Amino acid sequence: MFDRLKAEIDSIMERDPAARSRAEVYFLYSGFKAVRAYRRSHWFYRHNMKFIARMISQHARHRTGIEIHPGAKIGKGLFIDHGMGVVIGETTEIGDNCTIYQNVTLGGTGKENGKRHPTLGNNVLIGSGAKVLGPFTIGDNARIAAGAVVLEEVPANATAVGVPARVVRVNGVKVGALDQIHYGDPVAQEICRMQYQLTKLQAQMEALEQSLEAQKEQ
Repeated sequence: MFDRLKAEIDSIMERDPAARSRAEVYFLYSGFKAVRAYRRSHWFYRHNMKFIARMISQHARHRTGIEIHPGAKIGKGLFIDHGMGVVIGETTEIGDNCTIYQNVTLGGTGKENGKRHPTLGNNVLIGSGAKVLGPFTIGDNARIAAGAVVLEEVPANATAVGVPARVVRVNGVKVGALDQIHYGDPVAQEICRMQYQLTKLQAQMEALEQSLEAQKEQ
């Protein structure tokens, strides 16, 4: 148990340059406290003591501002940075060493039964304010940019940005820190692509008109 606790703290310190000591993480980090409370509540949930499980999770919500349903399945090394406003739904599944920033929702659309919430692979990073809604998979090493609204699957080693989110593929397997600024706007990119196609069509029309005029003169 102590080895697992130390590993969780060390994984946070590796990803957060503001963390100065293990004691600081243990006593002061709301995300760490919320995940610890989740581990306890999940044990009661699995042993069919769901009232106690929800009581623990709701108490943690009031203390930390982070709501994790005890039925969620969370792997090792989850880092919830800042954390206020984070919501993780009942059928959410989170892999190892994922990072989630504040105001993130891993929720459902209200239309599904059974599996209603997303599944995150390993090393997934979710930027602040992002919403991931529905029972689909976010692949390993994927990252979701700040403010994105993700409504469909994101492949491994890719980045989703925008509202609704669109996928921007990235090279390499290992995903580094999330840069929440230097991503292209997918809507603007689509408009540029359409403008380029329109320019090509106009050029083709002009060439065709010139060809017809030349044929008439002959």
